[in-house]
Amino acid sequence: MKTSDQYKILITGGAGFIGSNLSEHFLGLGHKVICLDNFSTGHHHNLKDFINNPNFKLIEGDIRKIEDCILAVEGVDYVLHQAALGSVPRSISDPITTNEVNVSGFLNMLTAARDAKVKRFVYAASSSTYGDSEGLPKVEDVIGKPLSPYAITKYVNELYAEIFSKTYGIETIGLRYFNVFGRKQDPDGAYAAVIPKFVKQLMKHESPVINGDGNYSRDFTYIDNVIQMNELAITSQNPESVNTVYNTAFGDRNTLNDLVGYLKEYLAEFDPKIANVEVIYGTNRAGDIPHSLASIDKAKKMLGYNPKYSLQQGLKEAVSWYWNNLK
Repeated sequence: MKTSDQYKILITGGAGFIGSNLSEHFLGLGHKVICLDNFSTGHHHNLKDFINNPNFKLIEGDIRKIEDCILAVEGVDYVLHQAALGSVPRSISDPITTNEVNVSGFLNMLTAARDAKVKRFVYAASSSTYGDSEGLPKVEDVIGKPLSPYAITKYVNELYAEIFSKTYGIETIGLRYFNVFGRKQDPDGAYAAVIPKFVKQLMKHESPVINGDGNYSRDFTYIDNVIQMNELAITSQNPESVNTVYNTAFGDRNTLNDLVGYLKEYLAEFDPKIANVEVIYGTNRAGDIPHSLASIDKAKKMLGYNPKYSLQQGLKEAVSWYWNNLK
């Protein structure tokens, strides 16, 4: 992105894991960033490094309130919509709230962006949309039936974006995130993501619990690859690259057993005792798909995507960050 042009970018969920990393990145390029967050899953400490940046503005509000959305998009060039209630298990235990945030909130933001005539609406889609489709690698135009309320909500987002593009002419791009991890990802709470949760447990010499036998595999995607995709989604001048969805991943898969092995190896460089921490195996989790692997050919062709971080490279960076920030 050219730093000579200063854009005004709204990042919903900007105090969350992905949103705060995006905020920091675009501020670093000299752009104006507005963060809209209700802090239900985001954290004020994620904003501490740039809260006083004159180009940063925080709006404490809720995407379920249309008036908050209208306020946030005023004068905005681009929207990076990250706000959502993640987690398959949370959606199974509370489908109503998940739907209110992920569907009604999404529609509010899309409508507000349309009315404010933003240049482009880029949103966080999800690999969960592939549902029970068994083919690997996952290709954007071949999906199955959703396996959880969360997956339904993220698919509905794609349907709404497509209709808004066709009906109202607003440019949209959906980024189907695959198991994103990295700095600032929350290790705490009932629905904590697996990597920060395992890191924190291993640092305490506690045994991480793997759901199933550990042979389920995922296309783990480091945060800097995700930042690259969001920037490309904003800046693409190719008219054929908009009003569609893209896998946002590295394009490789590793089992959960592989993952824990890498974590123990990299953490043991800081504390050798971690290498001997035992792993516990539990039952498979409802709504989980066995294997996930993205084709990133479409993103490479249409956006020029070139992910820099493999799982191992990303984990080394993430482990170092957690070691310095969790203790």
